[in-house]
Amino acid sequence: MGTMEPVKTLNGDAEFPCYIAKPEGTPTTAIIVIQEIFGVNKGIRAKCDHWASKGYLAIAPDLFWRINEGTELDADVQEEFQTAIDLMNKFDQDQGIRDIEATIHFAQTAIGNHKVGCVGYCLGGRLAFMTACRTDIRASVGYYGVGIDGLLGEKHAIAHEVMMHIPTADGFVPAEAQAAMHAGLDDHPKVTLHDYEGLDHGFAAEFGQRRNEAAANLADSRTEVFFAKHLA
Repeated sequence: MGTMEPVKTLNGDAEFPCYIAKPEGTPTTAIIVIQEIFGVNKGIRAKCDHWASKGYLAIAPDLFWRINEGTELDADVQEEFQTAIDLMNKFDQDQGIRDIEATIHFAQTAIGNHKVGCVGYCLGGRLAFMTACRTDIRASVGYYGVGIDGLLGEKHAIAHEVMMHIPTADGFVPAEAQAAMHAGLDDHPKVTLHDYEGLDHGFAAEFGQRRNEAAANLADSRTEVFFAKHLA
């Protein structure tokens, strides 16, 4: 459904590739889909296609473009998983947020308004939280974001609604980090947290061994309702 298209950086001195899926008709809302450490792979593209089928302009920026061209990795292949870890360790997250902000501006121009949300997974879940704190994004959703407990000092800057999906048996987010997230965010008027008992990281991946069908469908249904409400 979608195609890879260039988007200009914030300062306009370069372009980076984005997968863009367009709905039928003229979209009035947009969703930025923020990648896992595996790049804009078939799972991320499928998520964009899904949002486009719901009437949104959906855009997935290739955030690793500065360090690796055309990253498209499989979480179930050990060698590719390790490659993804290596790329994550080289990735400048602050620069990544600036590229997400450039994507937001692109989307705002494309739809003619500010009704742009974002949804991210894994690394993208963390970046979705950072995007909520550092940009004018109108609604943000994070799935199994890593290291959110270390970002709680930015929560005062959250101006628009945020929802986070937290699997309680996440091998990358220990129980104490989850407890810190709840302690720091449960009383925030703009933030909603959902726990998924006994589930591990990656449960909502579109493809592969990590997916838990029932939990993924539940989380995704909550996300759809969230965007329908806050991007209306």
